[in-house]
Amino acid sequence: MSSSAQSSSLGQLLSVEGDFAPRSRRASWRFLLACVLAGGVLYGVCMGSWQVRPLQQLFSAIKTPLLISAGGLFCLPSFYVVNTLLGLRDDLPDALRGVFASQAVAAVCLASLGPIVLVLYSGLDNYQAAKAINGVLFFLSSLAGQIVLARHYRTLIQRDKRHGFALVAWLVSFWFVTIQLAWMLRPFIGRPEDPTTFFRSDTWGNAYVEVWKAVSGALSAMP
Repeated sequence: MSSSAQSSSLGQLLSVEGDFAPRSRRASWRFLLACVLAGGVLYGVCMGSWQVRPLQQLFSAIKTPLLISAGGLFCLPSFYVVNTLLGLRDDLPDALRGVFASQAVAAVCLASLGPIVLVLYSGLDNYQAAKAINGVLFFLSSLAGQIVLARHYRTLIQRDKRHGFALVAWLVSFWFVTIQLAWMLRPFIGRPEDPTTFFRSDTWGNAYVEVWKAVSGALSAMP
C-alpha cells in the first residue's frame, strides 16, 4: 500500500468514513492490525524512554501492542456467546469491525501522543509523575477508541436495540480483562531503583486484590 493510500485509509479510520464506515464491508483487517502494532510499538518506545534505558524501551515496545490487542482477543469468545444468545450473530462481523477499529484508533492516538511524552519526560525525575502522565494519555486514547466504537454501534443499535446490551457486555469484560493484563505486563516505565526486567516478580498477582488491599490499608490508617 502506498503512503498516500495509507494516509487516506488512516483518515477514513479516524473519521469512520469510506472503507471504515459502519456499513462498509471493505475494511482491511491487515491495516487495522498494522495500526495496532505500529502505534503500540511507537508509543511503547516513548513510554519506556524515561531515565533513558534502551532495554526498557524495547520491553515496552513489545508489551504495549500486546496490551492493546490481547484484551480484545481474550474477550472474543464471550462476545460471540453474548451476541449469539441475544440473536445477533448475523451482525457479528459488523460488530467486530467496530471493535477492532476502536483498538486501532486507540493505538494510533497513542502513537500521536508519543512526542508529548518525550517532552514531558524532559527533566522529570519523579516516577509517580511519569506513571500519571502515561495513565492520562492511555485514558484519552482509549476514550478516542470508544468514540469510534460508539459510532459503529450507533448503526447497529438503530438496526436492533439488543446491540446496546451487547455493547455494554463488551465494555465491561474488555476493561475488566485489560486492567488485569496491564497489571501482569508491568513494568512499562520501570522504577529507577529496580533492575530492568520484562516482568516483575509479582506479575501473577491480581490487580483488583491489590487495589482492595491499598484501599483497606488507607481506611484502617484513618483516625
